[in-house]
Amino acid sequence: MACVAVTWARPESTYTDKWDNINVDEILESNRLLKGYVDCLLGKGRCTPDGKALKETLPDALEHECVKCTGKQKSGADRVIRHLVNKRPDLWKELAVKYDPDNIYQARYKDKIDAVKGSA
Repeated sequence: MACVAVTWARPESTYTDKWDNINVDEILESNRLLKGYVDCLLGKGRCTPDGKALKETLPDALEHECVKCTGKQKSGADRVIRHLVNKRPDLWKELAVKYDPDNIYQARYKDKIDAVKGSA
């Protein structure tokens, strides 16, 4: 789950930066907000406009190593991954089952995931 963060698609060289100023830390610190985004990504709940865009873009971002992500999106993705791996492994696992059922990305990003373990 390399880019479980603020990334949205547009058919240009990078994803749109429309959502780059969302406060990722505020979402991560709120169980209600975080659960809302995760439920959206898992198809278990309603999506906000930015959540819907993230859901549509996430597979491409994972597949292509977030090459179309802006700097803010990459930074946000790093914070989200660190938080989920260390503080919400239950949600991390649910997202992995949905977006990486064959463990392709977990294997591809193993070093990055291992590097954030224990560094919340």
